[in-house]
Amino acid sequence: MTSLLIRGGSVVRAAGDERVDLLVEDGVIRDVHVRTAAPPKLLSADNTIDAAGQFIFPGFVDCHVHFREPGMEQKGTMESEAQSACAGGITTVCDMPNTRPPTVTVSALREKVRGAEKIDVCDIRFFFGVTKPEHLTELKNLQKDPSEEAGMLRARCCGVKLFFDHSTGDQKAATKTIRETFQVCAELKIPVVAHCEDAGINAKAAKAIAAGDASAHSLRRPPEAEKKAIASAIELSSTFGTQLHIAHLSTAQGLLLIRQAKEQSLPITCEVTPHHLFLSTEDYPALGTFGKMNPPLRSPEHLEALWGGLEDGVIDCIASDHAPHTSEEKRSGNPLDAPSGVPGVETLIPLLLTVAAGKWPHPVAQSLSKKFRYADIGRLCFKNPNRIFALGKRGIEVGAPADLVLVHPEEMWTLKGEELHAKCKWTPYEGWNVTGKATVVGRW
Repeated sequence: MTSLLIRGGSVVRAAGDERVDLLVEDGVIRDVHVRTAAPPKLLSADNTIDAAGQFIFPGFVDCHVHFREPGMEQKGTMESEAQSACAGGITTVCDMPNTRPPTVTVSALREKVRGAEKIDVCDIRFFFGVTKPEHLTELKNLQKDPSEEAGMLRARCCGVKLFFDHSTGDQKAATKTIRETFQVCAELKIPVVAHCEDAGINAKAAKAIAAGDASAHSLRRPPEAEKKAIASAIELSSTFGTQLHIAHLSTAQGLLLIRQAKEQSLPITCEVTPHHLFLSTEDYPALGTFGKMNPPLRSPEHLEALWGGLEDGVIDCIASDHAPHTSEEKRSGNPLDAPSGVPGVETLIPLLLTVAAGKWPHPVAQSLSKKFRYADIGRLCFKNPNRIFALGKRGIEVGAPADLVLVHPEEMWTLKGEELHAKCKWTPYEGWNVTGKATVVGRW
């Protein structure tokens, strides 16, 4: 038996922080002793960490990543990107289906799960993709299969991903298929995650703006496309009672629609990414194609609206949409043909810790003071995604796996792509100074 004592750290809870001593034995939390004015409980272990002045969180969850394996290993692998997640304090991720081959069959899901079983630093779950009716048949067969293997695959599958327009991997589904997917997922009680951009509006805008530098990408995928697609997704959720999660919300208009849907008690949640919280169209001159993603960067007004959605609780999760490409891919050819996506799984938590510390990490753009606390990070990057996608994480309690993160809230450091663990070795936040360092401890 091996044991670890984490002494004097503060567990971050919504009701208030608790200074505790945590005893871990063989990877399981055996004691959570809350320190009071009374003499401390005597605990001992093989190893001790003095966590005074540090925060203790459950391992963070990133519910939207693209780890690129199989088929695009030059951009990233499960191993490399899991190491990046762990280095950023994230111990559970939900991987999207647009790989090669895409995760649209039971056999493709099986191969991904087998690959993930080799990874010991991160729990990787998977979304099932639907672009054609036959993929729905595969999904229904998986749900009905009574075998032990099918049960294991279902446990690793956290929902269905739908693309209303093309992005990396060209997984856009036809309107009829989208509707059928909402109906089937309602019947099977499976959450639908929607990439909401209207294909018709995007196509019209792209035709009107056929050339330009990277900043034209935001004009070719305008806010109106997100607004229309979100409205369509909400209508389908209302019609069938489908649990709907809006991925990477980026506009004030979309936020308003989600707020109205929640006021009607519809089963709708949403997430926002760090790049839509910290970057805007004003960053294109510095970033060029390294600031190109789908949905694209928006004007600063949208950025401020999204922070408002975090403060009033309309936005449920912050997820990285970690989508690495090589530097060579980003730089080659016509800027508008450069692949869309940026890495972010390792920088997600440090950026949020900086805001919780009362600072703003962007070195140039200033922003109004944010009402954002350390407890908000736990809510947005653990509690809510754990609940929405039924991940089964227990948090910090006796008998739970010791899936723990220590945060040094005052440690200052600089984000440098070459020092990060993602295979692509770049970040859109190059040179940004952040405050707060997350370190995974215990054993998943």
